[in-house]
Parts: sequence; C-alpha cells; structure tokens
Amino acid sequence: MAKVAFIGLGVMGFPMAGHLACEGHQVRVYNRNPAKALAWCEKYSGESAGTPREAAAGAEFVMVCVGNDDDLRAVLLGEQGAFAGMSPGTVLVDHTTASADVAREMAVIAAERELGFLDAPVSGGQAGAENGMLTVMVGGEPVFYQRAAPVIDSYAKMIRLMGPVGSGQLTKMVNQICIGGLVQGLSEALHFAQCAGLDGLGAMEVISKGAAQSWQLENRHKTMLAGEFEHGFAVDWMRKDLAIVLDEARRNGAQLPVTALVDQFYADVQAMGGNRWDTSSLIARLKPRD
Repeated sequence: MAKVAFIGLGVMGFPMAGHLACEGHQVRVYNRNPAKALAWCEKYSGESAGTPREAAAGAEFVMVCVGNDDDLRAVLLGEQGAFAGMSPGTVLVDHTTASADVAREMAVIAAERELGFLDAPVSGGQAGAENGMLTVMVGGEPVFYQRAAPVIDSYAKMIRLMGPVGSGQLTKMVNQICIGGLVQGLSEALHFAQCAGLDGLGAMEVISKGAAQSWQLENRHKTMLAGEFEHGFAVDWMRKDLAIVLDEARRNGAQLPVTALVDQFYADVQAMGGNRWDTSSLIARLKPRD
C-alpha cells in the first residue's frame, strides 16, 4: 500500500480517489473547493490538505485530475504547488485531459526536481470512474510506469504505456476523435429511423448485434431517443478536448474534416443552451419530420 495524494475531486477524481482509499492506500486529497474535500473525507478513509503542496508532502505518488492546461499548471507550480511539496523520487500521475505540450513542459520541470512524471488521461466517463473500470493511456518512462501501474489499477480495467511523455495525451486525442464521429453517426441513424417511421429502439437492438455495434450505441441510444442528456461528460469539456485535438492536428498535418465538423455541431448544442448536456446531445440538433 502506498501514500498517495489526489488533487482534483470532480466527477472523475472523487470516485477515483475513493477507490484508492478502498484498496487500502493512505490517501490525502486536495480540492479547490474545500467543501468537496471534506465531503470526500466523510465518505472515505483519508485526510484533506489546504494546498496542493501540503497534499503532496510525504506522498509516494501524486495523482492529479483537473480541468485543462492552466488548471494543471496552477496546482503543480508555484510555492504552494504540488511540485514544491514532492520529495525526489516521487511520481506524479496526471489524469487531466490536456495537451501533449503541457505534459512535456511539466515533465521537464519534474525531471529538474528528480521527480517522475506520467501523463495518464482516462476514458470511461463518470460511470467508469465510479465503477473502477477506466481505461488509462500513459506516456512516460517505463520505470515510472512500472511503479505507478499497481496503484492506478485501483480504478482501471485497462492500463497501457503508449510511449514517451505526451503519448498518453495523444492517445486520448485519438479516443475523442473516435467518440465524436461515432456519436454524430449514431445521432443521424436515430434521426433517420424516426423520420422513416421505424421503431428506433427496435432498430438499435437489431443492428447492435452486427457490424454497427459500439459502446455509444449500447449505452446511449435509449437516452438519446428520450432526449435525456444528463449522463456524464459535458459538451463544454468535449469542445475543450476537440480544440486540443484540432490544434495538434494543425501541427502534425493530420486531416480531420469530420472532427472539425463535429466540433462545430457541438458549438450548435452550446448555442441551444446545452453546455452541460452530455456528448450524446448531438441528436438535439436534429428533429424528426412532423
């Protein structure tokens, strides 16, 4: 069992840190909103800290799960940042979905302090975090990965080292490209079924046993047909992720016409007031014929 700090207790971080505590790790948490940290301590065995630096002090592993590049810098850097509290040899595992650039930037600073750094974004959504069934894609040195993997396993069903620092974030970009295209295709299929006068639920049940099967179809078609979009990852966050994807594509030369189009469709959903709807809300742009 390890001494672990967990920084960031949002819809993902809260249950992830909980799994660590339930596995028997000694966990100290930090959250920008202290009330969330106190609520976590009431539910699980652990303690809270007033700053990221205090949370990281004495930890063998520091897990971070915050919103974006700037949030990551805010909790890692400065006098009260986690780096300032970490001892040489400590491994920082960043579960934030952020840019590959910020991962490389933080890895350089970590190395200067004799710290390990892994960029380790996750996929599986809130349900995956709550059930301890996340997919974790990791970038970094094998020696740090081998040390951290047994701890990460507390909330993962799949962990893989994808390459050097930044590779985890690049793999998460691949994940988001796939999700965007799949959800748009599913939205159009459901819309078409409704316009054609078909039983949408029946149509999905049939095609889910063939080549059209996907996680999105299996888990989202019923709520999409019902117009229920309160099931996890918000449109605002998806647009943040797709901005990172498209920025990286401009640098590496990848052509992503469908991804760019889906990003604009999510902008339409935001304009409809769906900022906090989940990503399956793409179907809300489409209306069946009268």
